[in-house]
Amino acid sequence: MTTHRGVVQLPPLDKQRGALHPSRAFFLLPGGAVSLPLKNVNFPILSQPNSAMACAKCQKPTDSARRCPKCGVTEYCSRSCQRGHLKVHKDVCGTGADGAPAREDTGPRITTERHTGQTLNPPKGLDGPITKPFTKLNDDTWLHDRPEKDVYRLLIDAYRMKMADQNKFEGIVDADNVYGGAADSAAGFERFLGLVEAPRKRNLLPPWWNEEHKQKCIELGRAAPGDWYSLAKTVEKQGVIDHYGDPRFPMQLRMFAEVIYERGPGGPGGNDSTGVRMMMAATEAGTLPRNSTARTVDMNTGRMSRWM
Repeated sequence: MTTHRGVVQLPPLDKQRGALHPSRAFFLLPGGAVSLPLKNVNFPILSQPNSAMACAKCQKPTDSARRCPKCGVTEYCSRSCQRGHLKVHKDVCGTGADGAPAREDTGPRITTERHTGQTLNPPKGLDGPITKPFTKLNDDTWLHDRPEKDVYRLLIDAYRMKMADQNKFEGIVDADNVYGGAADSAAGFERFLGLVEAPRKRNLLPPWWNEEHKQKCIELGRAAPGDWYSLAKTVEKQGVIDHYGDPRFPMQLRMFAEVIYERGPGGPGGNDSTGVRMMMAATEAGTLPRNSTARTVDMNTGRMSRWM
């Protein structure tokens, strides 16, 4: 493995299994060197421009530029895979912030702020996308300066993403959510909000947050089962990517939840995303080495993101 300031390069692929199997990554950051265990997470790497993406249906690497014509985000290796994935993809494709169908001309909205020229994130799914989300995660201000309803949406999805990871990677099932047989996860979500409101973490919430806003947030999660934010529904990573139009948005949700639960995917002793978060913030600030490029790779599928 070779390291660069703020960028990690992976060891060779495991040829027999055809998957990535590094055990640790080493980051050289302004605050010093950071060594991290890696499993079941996305993390930044230095990569080559011709690295293949993976098909959303079969997960095989593909250099095809075939994407869903409606959302322009989800990628496929062939027309047959695109058609075979339609039943799963149609529930989140082209949806707006409230899960309502988007206008026909609405694809990923890669827009910029007039005065800074910064790319707004996520491309869709929220009323007020922001710039430099990983910098704000690093500064504990990810939920600050957002529209009220966007804060509710992000809290719901951070919780649902955490419960999905906990069920999948740790085999832990809480009785007060849908994985444990409950009709919905409202009770578990309320418990999650209690953790966010703890004195040590209260600064993660916007200054205007109070008990009234907490109840409004829970009520949003009690929406009709067909609504994207319904706590009666589970989420998967691909669904989050499709809904928000950003392959790195599940990473943002996971990083926020990691601060709340004080552990990342994999449980205690698993993944600590501090170094990764610092590196992503450095990418946003433009402080990576000259001519360096970074992508993220999913350790479950080997799928790589677009260039950052």
